[in-house]
Amino acid sequence: MARHFVLNTGAKIPSVGLGTWQSDPGVVGNAVYAAVKIHWPFRVKKGTNTSPENFVTPDFPATWGAMEKLYDAGKARAIGVSNFSSKKLGDLLAVARVPPAVDQVECHPGWQQTKLHSFCQSTGVHLTAYSPLGSPGTTWMNGNVLKEPIIISIAEKLGKTSAQVALRWNIQMGHSVLPKSTNEERIKQNLDVYDWSIPDDLLAKFSEIKQVSVS
Repeated sequence: MARHFVLNTGAKIPSVGLGTWQSDPGVVGNAVYAAVKIHWPFRVKKGTNTSPENFVTPDFPATWGAMEKLYDAGKARAIGVSNFSSKKLGDLLAVARVPPAVDQVECHPGWQQTKLHSFCQSTGVHLTAYSPLGSPGTTWMNGNVLKEPIIISIAEKLGKTSAQVALRWNIQMGHSVLPKSTNEERIKQNLDVYDWSIPDDLLAKFSEIKQVSVS
């Protein structure tokens, strides 16, 4: 399994990234440092943090047009979106001169995004999964996929952790993943997903997992 996916622009995206959502501010820097130390061969200075002061209803065509100009100018190797449904993505594709390369959404064995997955495959848009291990801290859905009996059973058969199996499922579906971790050992485990695979008979078991949404 390659350690990257090739986007519709020809640019490459790593199969496994690092998620920091819901992490305490004080530990994010250490987590990024651990990931960079393991997989990036040079040092970089810490950046500055910014946050928007106002939120307005986005004008997708105008915003996308501005992003296309950045792409045309060579300031971005690829441009993409996040949390776009199949409909929103279709609407954008209808007006986009440069199609989005990526749609980043929550995707894991408990929310497989089958409709969006098929749409992205048919349009050449790469799907990146954030919260690929579920969202156990959320209250609006049961997102703790690591306690899913089917995943636990598959992990035991393969001699892997439930997290590794959940990540490997996404990768075998053709999605890159952004697992959140602030622990160096777990970051290493999350990256151990390349030299093995889930056999087809076990991969079929994922269709039996109850979904929090059918979208």
